Amino acid sequence: MRPARALIDLQALRHNYQLAREVTGAKALAVIKADAYGHGAVRCAEALQETADGFAVACIEEALELRAGGIAGPILLLEGFFEADELPLIVEHDFWCVVHSLWQLEAIERATSGAPITVWLKLDSGMHRVGLHPTDYQAAYRRLLASGKVAKIVLMSHFARADELHDPSSLQQLAVFEQTRQGLAAEVSLRNSPAVLGWPQIPSDWVRPGIMLYGATPFEEANAVASRLQPVMTLESRIISVRELPAGEPVGYGARFVTAQPTRVGVVAMGYADGYPRQAPNGTPVLVDGQRSQLVGRVSMDMLCVDLTHIPQAGLGSTVELWGKNILASDVAKAADTIPYQIFCNLRRVPRLYSGT
Repeated sequence: MRPARALIDLQALRHNYQLAREVTGAKALAVIKADAYGHGAVRCAEALQETADGFAVACIEEALELRAGGIAGPILLLEGFFEADELPLIVEHDFWCVVHSLWQLEAIERATSGAPITVWLKLDSGMHRVGLHPTDYQAAYRRLLASGKVAKIVLMSHFARADELHDPSSLQQLAVFEQTRQGLAAEVSLRNSPAVLGWPQIPSDWVRPGIMLYGATPFEEANAVASRLQPVMTLESRIISVRELPAGEPVGYGARFVTAQPTRVGVVAMGYADGYPRQAPNGTPVLVDGQRSQLVGRVSMDMLCVDLTHIPQAGLGSTVELWGKNILASDVAKAADTIPYQIFCNLRRVPRLYSGT
């Protein structure tokens, strides 16, 4: 069988969740949208179910998958509902629901049946993606309470640049939020992963750890709390062919890499169809039989090439770590001019094997 696989360490996942709780003292929704960032939503939720205060997903389809998988705790729909006819399902399965638009508020007011729901009322404090305008926020809060359709309201917003630790916009957004919510008696949720790790001064009764759950830092610079994260996924494969090339020979599509000296090249069963970034350049780090090496040549659909010249014992069957506990996903993402969120979510075709259950 093809040797590419993703090893998922669920004990590391639990460690990272507890770290979010430890450094904030807050309740934490584990964000497991997009199939837990490529790690397997149901398995990750199962691993956290005994300790997590709840989960967060993008949409009702993801939430229903968790319920079908036996996940009984609170599940927040981060984008709320897309059609009013989703409301009966939200009531039936006791989902929590973000309200970020006036049309969603109006749909709740018009609903004719079902138990009251828990709403997380989202303010656009400056990111300008989704969220109610500050001038509409207090009125929306009062309308939800008056509707009789809402059991509880949590006040929330989202930071656009919390991963930039020296940028003032997060504190500016906080000021907008605090000004807007004056007089409203409700719990607050503001801190996502970068705010959990790098903005201790921001208040939050609920935090929403996402990328940090999976052991990847959202920062380009060193951060003391982020250094305590444990990578959850190890993406690995094996060498399936070895080439001994003289100087001056091209490797792969487009001859992007040409040998400058006699070079041993290993071909790895891993490519962009698996989710490895096609744009990863020459020099992107890999680990071969425990020794650091690098990518050479363009990533193909099903294969990529690595330099074995300085690892004479490596050959057919040698294990290659593409990212994991030794080659950080954030370093691969940086080399490929992307972010670890994307390379995790792009994981396809590769079977996932779980440990730490």
